[in-house]
Amino acid sequence: MPKPAGLAHRIDAATPPGRDRAVDGLRALAITGVVLGHWLVTALTPADGALRGTSPLAHLPWLAPVSWIFQTLAVFFLVGGYVAARSHASARSRGVTYARWTGGRLARLFRPVAAVLVLWTVATGAMLAAGVGAETLRTLLRLVLSPLWFLLVFAALTAATPLVARLHPGWPLAVVAGVDLARFGCDGPAWLGWVNVAAGWLVPYCLGALWARGAFARRRPAVLLLAGGALSTGVLVVWGGYPASMVGVPGAEVSNLNPPTLAAVTFGLAQCGLALLVREPLGRVLRRPAAWAAVALVNLSAMTVFLWHQTAMMAVTATGLLFGTRLPGLHTVPDSLVWIPARLMWLPVFAVALLVCWAAFRTYEQGGRRRSRGASVVVREHHPSGQGALHA
Repeated sequence: MPKPAGLAHRIDAATPPGRDRAVDGLRALAITGVVLGHWLVTALTPADGALRGTSPLAHLPWLAPVSWIFQTLAVFFLVGGYVAARSHASARSRGVTYARWTGGRLARLFRPVAAVLVLWTVATGAMLAAGVGAETLRTLLRLVLSPLWFLLVFAALTAATPLVARLHPGWPLAVVAGVDLARFGCDGPAWLGWVNVAAGWLVPYCLGALWARGAFARRRPAVLLLAGGALSTGVLVVWGGYPASMVGVPGAEVSNLNPPTLAAVTFGLAQCGLALLVREPLGRVLRRPAAWAAVALVNLSAMTVFLWHQTAMMAVTATGLLFGTRLPGLHTVPDSLVWIPARLMWLPVFAVALLVCWAAFRTYEQGGRRRSRGASVVVREHHPSGQGALHA
């Protein structure tokens, strides 16, 4: 078992000199934000013999700014568009066909999904046989399956990269605005909002493709994105009637995320601007072997972490029920300030459970690893969610 310091230096030494570490850093921050956000704003509480999902945002609405920190999906799509555009351009220059390029990326993206679906299919059958109620099953399966919408959208945009790589982000932004105007201003049908699932995330994806073409070589465009996005979001929330929370809140009439609204998209523009502004200082920080090793290892298993973090939280919650009492911050309703520090104390336990899931299922994402005798080696491998994953 290599010492952490030695492993960090080996990962650092094995990293190609031209690799843009800031891109990996932004992706790692985005995934970490999503995981921590879900763990902090999702609570499973037993009531009337069933587990039901709720959120501190439903009981303590003044906590809405927490969602501004942890709703980081726009940054992931920004990085995804940047990497996909560069990868496709490189593939074309090398004579790689579209089918081969797309097939390789999507296969690596969906391979870890199979493990989640198989395990939860078996678990659902076992719970039905054990007499678990329909309400509990719906709550659990909703949490497990909800991350998959993200992968489906990401996969669709990846496959469409040759078509959208040169699309200006203003066009999908205009679609989002038009859909919201029809829904909220003209009493249009609610189903129209689902157009924004594609159009809304296409905005940061197209920004990433613009980044790949050198559009953000100077700081001014990123500053304008940050300022314009933040100002627009503030106007929409304060005067436009949009929710302050950038994630869904149980029981709320309107969700900014499901489907994405114009406020969520403008908020994403601000996030993308901030990400582009911090990429250079972030790159300097990641020249340190320890910091870079942590980011490389997160990126190595980004999809595994994303797909299993809800399962880890639910496993801890279910195990806690065996004690026969409602544990603070785990089973109690998040309707008071006391719940917040109690919940924070459970985060390391969730992390340990996620580590167990990672150890069990990471091979589905890391297929084809190469090992030297008795020691790990770091190799550069093409990865669907980024510029390439470092395998350790």
